[in-house]
Amino acid sequence: MSFKVLNIPTINFMGKRTYAIIFSVLLISASIFSLTTNGLKLGIDFKGGTLIEVGYQQSVDLAEIRAVLVNANFKRANVQYFGSTNEILIRLESQSISNAKLSSKIIYLLGGDVDIRRVEFVGPKVGEELTNDSGLAMLYALIGILIYVSFRFEYRFSLGSITALIHDVIIILGVFSLFQIEFDLTVLAAILAVIGYSLNDTIVVFDRIRENFLLTHHIESSRIINDALNQTLSRTITTSLTTLLVLLALFFLGGEIIHSFSLALLIGVVVGTYSSIYVASLMILELGITKENLFSSEKSKSRP
Repeated sequence: MSFKVLNIPTINFMGKRTYAIIFSVLLISASIFSLTTNGLKLGIDFKGGTLIEVGYQQSVDLAEIRAVLVNANFKRANVQYFGSTNEILIRLESQSISNAKLSSKIIYLLGGDVDIRRVEFVGPKVGEELTNDSGLAMLYALIGILIYVSFRFEYRFSLGSITALIHDVIIILGVFSLFQIEFDLTVLAAILAVIGYSLNDTIVVFDRIRENFLLTHHIESSRIINDALNQTLSRTITTSLTTLLVLLALFFLGGEIIHSFSLALLIGVVVGTYSSIYVASLMILELGITKENLFSSEKSKSRP
């Protein structure tokens, strides 16, 4: 038996679980409220439409460009700067004309000195299919994780990990909904990456919790979980900080095209680290995990 397991934990994580529950409930409630009232600002990947990136030799006024497009019956055109004041990103609803004709029309409207750098088109049917497929991809990922963790540990651990992952995803979606940041396929990819990152963090904590339960006797569950969290804390902090350094570089230096992607990962790493410490571990504690549960689970796995 490791004597360190019996030491009083450096940080009493479980002693502060009431505050963690309140904090998580507030975040989840705010996220769900924003999602139901504001919804997500879907990109053309999901709702269909045309994206045009144009460049000028000098700075341009967005208001003037919007006025030109409105006069040409592009009433719901979204116009914004893309990296600098002489680079513009225009989002249009689905059009009945081809990309070539649309590009020619935009050049005609904006002036001959404009440089068309990118034109992307997604039809409404394709956008709907992408929306359905992305939802299914996330659902399949969660089901796969549920099966894996149930087999690897015990059903209480699987429920704890899934609860933490759902917690993370809802909060990321809530931030994007609250600030109306565009949600596209790159953000979806970031969320799937966050699921993997958060699960890896949670598995490391769960491994130590299981080990401590199997090595100790007559010690309450909350203290065993506290010890496990403190023993893995340095690894968790080191991993999170090094990951955040890379993501901060992407966020500030990577350009507009991966801005939403890196932002989703930044939020996910911070929230995922928190959830692996509190949400997942707190869930198995509230579900009444005991040494007997783990022993019976280990015996059932060892049977031929």
